[in-house]
Amino acid sequence: MRPIDLAAYSRIVVLTGAGVSVASGLRPYRGPGGLWEEIEVMEVASARAMRERPQRVWRFFAEARRAVSLARPNPTHLALARAQQRLGTGRLTVITQNIDSLHQRAGTQAVIELHGTLARSRCSDPECSLPAFDDQNVSDECPSCPRCGHPLRADVVLFDEPIPVDPEWQTKHALRGCNLFLAIGTSGTVSPASNFVRSAAYEGARTILINLEPMRPANPAFSEEYIGPAEELVPRLLLG
Repeated sequence: MRPIDLAAYSRIVVLTGAGVSVASGLRPYRGPGGLWEEIEVMEVASARAMRERPQRVWRFFAEARRAVSLARPNPTHLALARAQQRLGTGRLTVITQNIDSLHQRAGTQAVIELHGTLARSRCSDPECSLPAFDDQNVSDECPSCPRCGHPLRADVVLFDEPIPVDPEWQTKHALRGCNLFLAIGTSGTVSPASNFVRSAAYEGARTILINLEPMRPANPAFSEEYIGPAEELVPRLLLG
């Protein structure tokens, strides 16, 4: 495995998934040890659960906030931040499915957060005028919106909710003209992120998957696949 000559690429897009944060002490969602192997996702992280059981949804994400507060950026986060600092935000864009803000804490700028972030809360009523706000509340008791009284929620995308317009547009813009695409620590099964590699391949990009396990079935849009812990492989690959 040779380091990538990053200087040879003018538009690099990196997609990261939950596997990137495992070395920081956070559990993945799928696969061995994954949260969804123990918890029914639709009961704690879906739009329906938010409507019917907001207290349970709040408690689930409060526990996630507690875990994130103990986590620290690992070598993958730090290697990506260093690469972006060398190249500039105009040449290297990080798109993440993660909601833990570890990329930002490592120093990466202008991260596209597809699924939102635990670092903010917002009102559960889409008609409410309360803007999303920075929030580290880890109480198990779901607070009410100070403007309308509806339950508050973490500012994350739940199952059966669409990706917000802004990150969707930013992602399409980043993939336009992409000539190097890396997917790191992601199962490659969650839409719309699972489709990004095809967009990059259509642009003629070199496409690389870095994951702990091979993608099954294999995705022909990836031209290269490196199997192993991201925290070991990514710093070696991004030396160039």
